[in-house]
Amino acid sequence: MNRIRPLDHLILILGCLFMLMPVVVAVFTSTHTAADIHMNGLSLAPGGHGAETYTDVLTRKGGFSGQVTGATMMMNSLILGLGFAVGKIVLSMLAAYALVYFRFRFATAMFWVIFTTLLLPLEVRIMPSYQVMSELGLLNSYTGLIVPLLASATGTFYFRQFFRSVPDELLEAARIDGAGPVKFFLDVLVPLSKTMMAAIFIIMFVYGWNQYLWPMLMTTEERFFTLMRGIKQILQVWVGSQIPDYNEAFALAVLALLPPVLVVVLFQRWFIKGLTESDK
Repeated sequence: MNRIRPLDHLILILGCLFMLMPVVVAVFTSTHTAADIHMNGLSLAPGGHGAETYTDVLTRKGGFSGQVTGATMMMNSLILGLGFAVGKIVLSMLAAYALVYFRFRFATAMFWVIFTTLLLPLEVRIMPSYQVMSELGLLNSYTGLIVPLLASATGTFYFRQFFRSVPDELLEAARIDGAGPVKFFLDVLVPLSKTMMAAIFIIMFVYGWNQYLWPMLMTTEERFFTLMRGIKQILQVWVGSQIPDYNEAFALAVLALLPPVLVVVLFQRWFIKGLTESDK
């Protein structure tokens, strides 16, 4: 019989509080005015300007063009995160399906060629990627933001391992029933892959949502700015006696936490199951 040890729970509670403290500080600090934050620093007590700050951040038009809002930047980040996650899953599943079920020569060699792209993250190939997007006329576009990020072997590796664990009897049964390659993929493999798809979706969505360097390089028009770039843009303002809008920067940081947290909370059971499940 397992006994509940209070010390273990105390350590876990303290760890949770330690991890949540920066979020609590950001939320409370965002409810103060920029002048108060500039003079007094971070705050552990709520202020009286929270509703005003978050309303201004989401609805007030600003920036150099006077047309961009926080809601626009959140939508751009959402498009980037969703487009990257969905595109990654589709490409990875198709590539893994071809590598596992189509018996062509050098399939293993091709997989290892794909796998070596893990050694070439976007930061390494950022200049040639930018040049290709520029020559294709895809600067300041959602396509230019999403497509170069898709070239990675992470999803292909996970789905390849998953498909290899699927019993061969399912393939034989599908052939007996007259199912072709497309029908077998859509009707058998895709339903079996739901938990793995959820796990990959969470990882890729958070990665795409948090992108900063590539959107900063790809976008010069404010209507394509993402939330991460918007936070940096606010903190760069320092003209004469004008101080940066620290409260709005903290508010944007809090808003930037919400979609990834929501995705993880909604898909956490599938996420854990997709990464740990071994019996298919």
